[in-house]
Formats: sequence, structure tokens, C-alpha cells
Amino acid sequence: MKVLKKKVKERGEKRKSGEVSLIPESLDDLWHLKHVIEAGDLVYSLTHRRIEEATDKIRPDKTEKKPVRLGIRAESVEFHKFSRRLRIKGVIERGLDTELGSYHTFNIEPGTELSIVKTWKEHQLKRLREAEKAVASPDVIVVTIEEGEAVAGIVREYGVDELFSIRYGSGKGMDKGKREGSKKDFFSDVLNQLKNSFLSLAAEAVIIAGPGFVKNDFFSFLKEKDAKLAKITRMEQTSSIGMSGFLEVLKRGAVERLKREERLTREVRLLDRLMEEISKEKDGKAVYGKEEVKNALRYGAIETLLVSDEKLMLPRIREEEKEKERIEIESMLKDVERSRGNVVVFSTEFEPGKRLNGLGGIAAILRFRVSAKNSAIF
Repeated sequence: MKVLKKKVKERGEKRKSGEVSLIPESLDDLWHLKHVIEAGDLVYSLTHRRIEEATDKIRPDKTEKKPVRLGIRAESVEFHKFSRRLRIKGVIERGLDTELGSYHTFNIEPGTELSIVKTWKEHQLKRLREAEKAVASPDVIVVTIEEGEAVAGIVREYGVDELFSIRYGSGKGMDKGKREGSKKDFFSDVLNQLKNSFLSLAAEAVIIAGPGFVKNDFFSFLKEKDAKLAKITRMEQTSSIGMSGFLEVLKRGAVERLKREERLTREVRLLDRLMEEISKEKDGKAVYGKEEVKNALRYGAIETLLVSDEKLMLPRIREEEKEKERIEIESMLKDVERSRGNVVVFSTEFEPGKRLNGLGGIAAILRFRVSAKNSAIF
């Protein structure tokens, strides 16, 4: 979830009113909004409507739909996970005079900007904060598999959505050759479905789980047929498959471990690239330290900003200098995002974050080289 603007003020005891503008970036974000937007809330978004124009014709020409920003008083909110949208229906209260009082439905999809004006409950604001932090979590597909049966799902914040289910005969009573042939067909079918799901969902990792040794055999088959996919796949032991198998995987913390591995891998690669650019001296497209980064930001040269989480932590009471620096760095983060740069916050629990701290806790990989004298761009 990307929060663009938040204007919320205290209105009496434990009541806050105001506007929050945001962009949902995933299906999980739409699910969060389903539990934030209530009947009676005023919701703004850009939509398309046919605007009738004055004409002398008895039958006016059919007009094209034009983009219009409307505000509707929400009456119902529906989460449609399979069509990947949130439907908000209500009466138009803000917009063109000719539209006021009529019904409209917003179809909010990932990437759609909207604003919500309401009396906020603390748990709703907390949900938005948590959704904002969770933006970097990778999508993980879990394949639970045993002899002749496989069920796959994708892990969401609201649970696990089943993606596909395949069932073959167990092979009992067949001779060895037929059993092996059936097993290969089964594995091929599972792999084809897995690859289709992986590509269509733009997932980032896979977990293969199940009882016995079938999961090991399938993983060997995967390495033989698609070595690239196998590199981002892990195995996990479970006592069953399907929904109970998914729950076992989650309880064991396998998804969280995989997410930590993915995060660590990304941070290692970014830091290695940073150090490589720094080592180039005259031709390097990288800077480190607050002042050098600020200079690069003035020119819009930052491709990726790297900052340690310690720089964004709330300081102790009376540490005014640290608080001033934290506010300054948060402002820099927003400026980088406005200039379409990337921001990666490094965890100082891991080695890459500790190494970044050794460079002042903030650095940047650049789109182009910037003069250290603040006078020229190369």
C-alpha cells in the first residue's frame, strides 16, 4: 500500500477525522481496504462517465466516456479476489452538477488512486500502516504434493488462495514401467500448472511440501526441467496436503524464512552493486553519506536509495539532532519516490545493513554520474 497523503485530526476522545489518499498495490491491499471502508464514508477516485452535452438533435450522438473525479457516499463494499478488484457502490455527492444524486460504482484495482474521508478508528489507521510496511513481501506459491495428488495455493495476508488441484490414480496394481510413466505425466502436469500460475501471478518464490519422498522426487524433476525456477524453490515436510498442509507450512514459519532469505538476497545484490560502482572512482555511479546523497537528489540522479533502518528509528527523548536527521532523511525518501526512484530500507539485523551503516547508513545507486563539487553532471 502506498499512502500519498494523510490529513487526519483529533475530534474528541479516541476519534479522528480526515482524508487519506492512497494507492493499493496488490490483492492484499484491496482486502485491507475492504475492512477499512465502511457504509457512509466519502470515497473519491477517477472514473469514466458519459457526459451529455446540449444539442438540438432529437437523438444526440453517443458520447464517449471521459475521465471524471467523483466523490461517492459508500453504501456497499465488495472484495472480488478472482477478478482482483474492490467494488464500492454509492450515491455521487461530489462531481459535475448533472451527476449528483445518481448511483455509481468504483472498480478499484491495484494501481488505482483513491481518497477516503471518514471518522477513523485507530485499528483502521493501524491496518493501513501495517499494509504500507508489507509492500515488499514477495508472493509465495505453496505446492503440497503426495502420490498421485497435488494441491497448490498462493499465500495472502488473509489466508491461502487455492490455485489448482490435480489428482491421478495411485498406480497400485500397475507394473513398474506404467507406474513410472504415470508418475512422469503427473509431475509434468503439476509443473505446467505451477509455471502458468507463477508467471500469471508474478510470484517470486515456491515452497514444495508434503509427506514422504514424493516432494523430493518432484523437486528433482523440477531441477531437471526448469533449473531457474528450482533456484527459488524450497522444500518443507508436512503430514498432509491441501489446506491442512498449507496451514502446517505457515505454522512452521517456512514462508517467513523464505521472505527473509529473499530480502537478504536482494540486499546483498544491491550492496555488491553499490560497492562495485564506488570502486570505479571517477566513473562510478554511486554516492554515500547524507550530503553526497542530497547533492545527487538535487539533480534527480538517484535510481535506488539505500538506507539503514536505524536512520528511520525514533530516537530517545532529548536526542534532538537524531530526530532532526530522521525527519530530513524521511523527506529525502519521499523526494526520491516522487522522482520515480526506488527506496530500499536495509535491516541492521543482517550483514548488508551493518555494512551500509559503515558507509554512514545512507547511499545511492545513480542513473548518471554527478560531480562531487555540486557544479556539473556527467
